[in-house]
Amino acid sequence: KRKKERKKERKKERKKERKKERKKERKKERKKERKKERKKERKKERKKERKKERKKERKRKRKKERKKKKKKEKEKERKKNKERKREEGRKEGRKEGRKEGRKEGRKEGRKEGRKEGRKEGRKEGRKEGRKEGRKE
Repeated sequence: KRKKERKKERKKERKKERKKERKKERKKERKKERKKERKKERKKERKKERKKERKKERKRKRKKERKKKKKKEKEKERKKNKERKREEGRKEGRKEGRKEGRKEGRKEGRKEGRKEGRKEGRKEGRKEGRKEGRKE
């Protein structure tokens, strides 16, 4: 009788042990699973973050490029305008110079002509006057 009881006891004991073991195992498994899940989640998050960062970076780069291009264009335009102004200035200057020169030349010519005419007129008048005076 006692032997049987002890056998039963041991059986019960072993059953309990196995139950405990299984519980532990399940706990371990669950822990492992959760760990895996968290890892997966973190990986996903990091991927998302990297994607976002890359997008931002590309945006920044494009902005920079556009700025550079705009600056270059502005500089080109400025140079072109400067050149055009210089050309216009030179043309204008040449025109002005020629005009001035022509004006001066004409003035001088007219002055000379008038002077000569007056001189001749006076000479003639004097000659005539003297001739007349002698005749008288």
